[in-house]
Amino acid sequence: QLQLVESGGGSVQDGGSLRLSCSVSGFDLRAKCMAWFRQAPGKEREGVASIYTTGGSPSYVDSVKGRFTITQDDAANTVYLQMHNLKREDTAIYYCAAESASKCPDPLRRKFFGFWGQGTQVTVSS
Repeated sequence: QLQLVESGGGSVQDGGSLRLSCSVSGFDLRAKCMAWFRQAPGKEREGVASIYTTGGSPSYVDSVKGRFTITQDDAANTVYLQMHNLKREDTAIYYCAAESASKCPDPLRRKFFGFWGQGTQVTVSS
């Protein structure tokens, strides 16, 4: 059964690190655009990072460049978002998304993705 499950969220102080995981079941990671979105209270869901699983460079929204890294582990059927130097403005629910495609869209658009996880909360405080 097709499923995306996020884990790794939690509370961290400003400047800290977290690694989010997106465990994929029901399909493998070949020829997929995998992405992370986030949604803060009162704001629209925002594309954060994407990776095309069969090749190509990862892409990031400007606000996280140099701090966040998206990676994949094909054997584990898992996509990660490593987050360093977290800031209070990073506080949001983070969602994993997937779509079969020939490339990832630029910019990321929510409606492009047909498969979503349930979300995991990241809270950054001082």
